[in-house]
Amino acid sequence: MATIVVVEDQPDNLKLITALLTLKGHRVVGLTSGEPLVATLLAEQPPPALVLLDIQLPGRDGYSVLGDVKRLEGDRPWKVVALTAHAMPGDREKTLAAGFDGYLSKPIDVRTFPDEVARLLSSA
Repeated sequence: MATIVVVEDQPDNLKLITALLTLKGHRVVGLTSGEPLVATLLAEQPPPALVLLDIQLPGRDGYSVLGDVKRLEGDRPWKVVALTAHAMPGDREKTLAAGFDGYLSKPIDVRTFPDEVARLLSSA
């Protein structure tokens, strides 16, 4: 299965997402802020197949952190998906226009979330 980095500042959400993905056989690296994301991406071997990045983070938001990832991509194009409670009309389009490779809204549906992640991985 895949290594997935989850950046989520809410401990309960991070625990739930980690449990759901681990049950499907994935290895999950959980981060509670975006600050260590770039270093984590560069250090993980094999490289993560997917990053689920919360938009509303303490300090720097997910858009700012995405900019860091996009600047260092080069030949390592990580797939970064917005994981956000921003679920109003137009929010999905805003995240995709900002450079995210996908969009998942919170709260997550525990019944469908693993399949949504599987679809994102298969299109990576």
